Amino acid sequence: MKPNCIFTQLRIIAVLIALSATFCAGAKKQADEDSVRILFIGNSFTYHNNMPDMVRDIATTQKLKYSCSRIVKGGQRLSGHLKNPVLTETLAKGGWDYVIIQEQSSDPAGPTSLVREKVYPAAHTLDSLVHAGSPDAKVIFFMTWGHKYGSIFNVRNNDHSYPLSDSYEGMQERLKTSYLEMAYDNNAWCAPVGMAWKVAKEQVPNLWLYNQDSYHPSKAGSYLAANVIFTTILQRHYQTKYDAGLSPETAEALQRIAQDTVLDNLTLLNIAR
Repeated sequence: MKPNCIFTQLRIIAVLIALSATFCAGAKKQADEDSVRILFIGNSFTYHNNMPDMVRDIATTQKLKYSCSRIVKGGQRLSGHLKNPVLTETLAKGGWDYVIIQEQSSDPAGPTSLVREKVYPAAHTLDSLVHAGSPDAKVIFFMTWGHKYGSIFNVRNNDHSYPLSDSYEGMQERLKTSYLEMAYDNNAWCAPVGMAWKVAKEQVPNLWLYNQDSYHPSKAGSYLAANVIFTTILQRHYQTKYDAGLSPETAEALQRIAQDTVLDNLTLLNIAR
């Protein structure tokens, strides 16, 4: 074969490869644009068991396209996230439909004065940054759950100066109050994972929602959280065959608890007015 012919064929192949890459990139971009774009901001309570992917997979069973991104770091507080240029740049670029915000697991359960000083201002700043880049986005504050035996950090530090957070019940009530106030103060919604967690503990007492450390979520705990967040966005009942590897009976029970907790409390959660 003549060199010119070989050169021509190589050029054709190169052009076809470039066109294919452009088509694939365009298809991906179009797929992203067709999806509901959700950003998760939080720490290990969010990323354990790939919980954002569970939300996406539940949505898929409902024939919905959710694109779930995350900016997470173990133990991170909202105030720490605000120092992350990747987060601020991501919010500034915009294009988000929902932003799920989760604070460090025990800070919102502390004394009211400290929560007002350290938690609420960071929550408000994040909410403002979200809407600066995505004016139509909805912020959802992810209410976490009380540690099994009260704040693990109180135990580790032998600090019992605030007894309300020394038990599961007291810690959960403080978390509930703080997260609802964050939602009210910022005209946001609240995803009541902690409230659903309490119901699940009562209705399915043999179900282990915690990891072995007694404060991170087990797979069942993350599945419950994913269903609460999905219901908060969807705002109606649904059935899904996605069970995250749990037994069908367990998955169905957690779906029901998640949906009832959200849909029976739409006004409390600042979703309906």
